[in-house]
Amino acid sequence: MTGHSAIELEDVAKDYLSHGEVVQAVKGVTLDIAEGEFFSLLGPSGCGKTTTMRMIAGFEAPSKGLVRLRGQDVTNVPPNKRDVNMVFQSYALFPHMSVWDNVAFGLKQRKTPQEEIRRRVGEMLEIVALAGREKRRPREMSGGQQQRVALARALVNRPRALLLDEPLGALDLKLRQAMQIELKRIQREVGITFVYVTHDQNEALTMSDRIAVMNDGLVEQLGGPREIYERPATAFVAGFIGTSNLLTGAATGGALKIGGGRVMVPGRDGDVTVTVRPEKITIGTDEPEPGMSAVRGTVAEVAYLGTYNSYAVSLADGAEITVFQQNAHDATATAERGDSVWLSWQERHSYVIGS
Repeated sequence: MTGHSAIELEDVAKDYLSHGEVVQAVKGVTLDIAEGEFFSLLGPSGCGKTTTMRMIAGFEAPSKGLVRLRGQDVTNVPPNKRDVNMVFQSYALFPHMSVWDNVAFGLKQRKTPQEEIRRRVGEMLEIVALAGREKRRPREMSGGQQQRVALARALVNRPRALLLDEPLGALDLKLRQAMQIELKRIQREVGITFVYVTHDQNEALTMSDRIAVMNDGLVEQLGGPREIYERPATAFVAGFIGTSNLLTGAATGGALKIGGGRVMVPGRDGDVTVTVRPEKITIGTDEPEPGMSAVRGTVAEVAYLGTYNSYAVSLADGAEITVFQQNAHDATATAERGDSVWLSWQERHSYVIGS
C-alpha cells in the first residue's frame, strides 16, 4: 500500500422506491481505500455491501454523496469511463473462446498491438498459474481455474482497482479456502487495489488488509482483521465476526457477577456488555486461580470438530457460553454432557463493547 487514496466515498447513500415506499439500501457511507490495499466490504445479505460496490463501479448512481477515484470525482461518470474492472460470482467467460482469447479479449477491443497482447496475456497467465492451459475452453476447466481466467481477464487491462462481488461463492469449501490464499498472492503480485464483497467472515479475515463491517446500510466498524476480531465496536460486530460470548450485567468494583462467579472488568462500574472469544476460555473441574475471570456452569452439549471440541455450557442464570478447546495432544473431551465445570480466562481476554 502507498497510503494514497485509490477510492473515496463521501457520505454516499442509495435510496430505492419499493411499492411506493422509500427503502434506504445505503445510509451514508464514508470510506477511504488506499492504493494497493485489499479492502473487504463484509456483512449479511441486504446490508448494502453490494450496492456500495456497484456505486464504486458506476452501475448504480448515489442518491447523495460523492465517489472519487484517485482524487477525481466520478460520481456521474458512466462505468465504461471508470478505470475499474469487476469480477462476479458467475465468471461470465465466453464459452466458445479459449483461455488465451478470453484473457486477451479486452486488449483486442482496445486495439492493443499484437506483440503487447502476447506479452501481457502470457505474464498474466503465469501470475494466475494457468500457463500451459491457454488452448482450453472454460467447460474443460474446474471452477477454481475458471475463476482464475476471470481474474486474469480483468487484471490484464491494468485497472486502477478490481472490484470482486462474492467471486468464490460458487466453489466448494476446500477450493474456496485455497482460492482465498491465491487471491491474496495475486493481489500482492500485481499491486492493484482490490475491493472485495463477501458475507463470509473467515474469507474477509484471511485476505483483507482492512475490513468495513456493514449492517443495515451503515458501516458498524472499520479496521484490520485482528482489531475487528479482538476489539469489536458493537454487539453486532462481535456476534457476526466468528463466534463470541456476550455477557451483560451491572459491574461493581471492577467485576461483573454472573454464573456463580465473576468477570473481571477493571475500572468499570455500571451496566456493561463484555465479549470473550470461545478459544480464550479454559474448561475444567478445578477451581481457577484467584484473579482470573471465572464462572460455573453445566455442560449442555459437546461436539467433536476435528481440530477442536466445542462445548455449550449453561450457567445458573440461564446464560450459555461456548468454549473451544483445541485437540493439540489428546482428542478426549475434558468434560462430558451433564458435568459441572468451571470456565476461566485471563482478564485481558474480556473486552467491553464500546470501550
